[in-house]
Amino acid sequence: MNTSKSLSISPDLKPRTQSDRHIGQLSYMAMWLGDGFNIGNVTLGSSIVVAGVATMNLLQTILATGMAIAIITIIFVLNDHFGYYTGSPYVIQLRMTFGILGSKLASLLRGIPAIVWYGFQSWTGGLALNQIFKITSGYDNPATFFVALLVVQTLISIRGFKSIKVVATWISLVMAVLLIGMLIYLVTQRTAAFSNRMINVKGTWGPTFWGFVVAFLGNYTAVFESAADYSRELQAGLSNKRRAALYFLPIFIAYGITVLTGALLAVVTGISSPVHAMAHLFNNNLVTVVVSAFIVLGTITINLVANIIPPTYVLNSWFNLSERKSLIIVALLASLSFPWLLVQDSSSTGLTIFIKTYSAFLGPMTAIILNEYYVKRRKRVDVADLYNNQKVKASIQPIIALFVGAALALMGVNLSWPIGFMMSWLLLWLLGYDKTRTQV
Repeated sequence: MNTSKSLSISPDLKPRTQSDRHIGQLSYMAMWLGDGFNIGNVTLGSSIVVAGVATMNLLQTILATGMAIAIITIIFVLNDHFGYYTGSPYVIQLRMTFGILGSKLASLLRGIPAIVWYGFQSWTGGLALNQIFKITSGYDNPATFFVALLVVQTLISIRGFKSIKVVATWISLVMAVLLIGMLIYLVTQRTAAFSNRMINVKGTWGPTFWGFVVAFLGNYTAVFESAADYSRELQAGLSNKRRAALYFLPIFIAYGITVLTGALLAVVTGISSPVHAMAHLFNNNLVTVVVSAFIVLGTITINLVANIIPPTYVLNSWFNLSERKSLIIVALLASLSFPWLLVQDSSSTGLTIFIKTYSAFLGPMTAIILNEYYVKRRKRVDVADLYNNQKVKASIQPIIALFVGAALALMGVNLSWPIGFMMSWLLLWLLGYDKTRTQV
């Protein structure tokens, strides 16, 4: 590689060699387990329950979950191929399609939502940590614990994926024990409610079923969008099938446990909020502390895996900053997203609009980068050229496909991801993108 022509790129974005990769198969699986064990996914499970009765029975819930995770796994393996075999991150992958400036702008579609969620999750974790100390010591100051959580997560991230894999592994084990214990209690102690309100119900194979599948995709779309950021850290020599197992098994286990736990909590208590349902079910301070600890641990794992590294690479790309400086700036930006306002009930509508808006762009983006890599380039990429500013080119067709696909997706926000994905892929074909390259 001619480094004299790629000095504008941060060294942290250069390809990972085999000796630079520190994540083994078990650690990689643990990372995705930890990402799945969080209160948001428990809430997703409770969403299928209305007035204490599940809108989908147990079989339908399991099938919807399995279908969604199978789709997620396929996209993960397809999209992680670039990072795994080149060692380059997502922001470099975008250069193939959008050029130098275009890739920086496109990377914001992943970076900005991640920063907002980093702040939102950290504030939620800070509130939970504050609740623990309030009960145990009487100290009450959410802002203090919010800042402390940002500092801890930044320090872990600064040490790189070596530290992230250790923390994610241990937290995923603790979270698994807590949730499995809760699930066993609900099934064994509330058998009648479980049978009458979730197993022996007609359910539906209609919009609710498919909406649940799309909701799963929406939960993971930002993560598998930047799959290269993670796969570049994974040990070399693994086949596509083996990597598929590293995604499917932990995601299925984590989502299966969290979704079923959330649904059973709502069925047993008739309360949609998992935190309030647990408090109602047990009604003591010890359970409140355990639930709060669950939220804190879930906050750390989901941020370390999904919300910290992608915007860090975006800053690396934009300003050629070191990874350490970028991590600190990302934490500061997360605090400036005013997460204490986003968690309020009055902000829920605006937050929902924000989520649906950026998700409408990520479906088209996934279609575009997969089309670029598999259809146009047939997986043949000159990595050195991607780091050579004089050889990086852009085309107008993907830009058209991105914005037209997003516009169409916004017209059907409940199915925004699949609509955006299919429309953008179709547009690239109609525009003959695999045959021409128009420079802009």
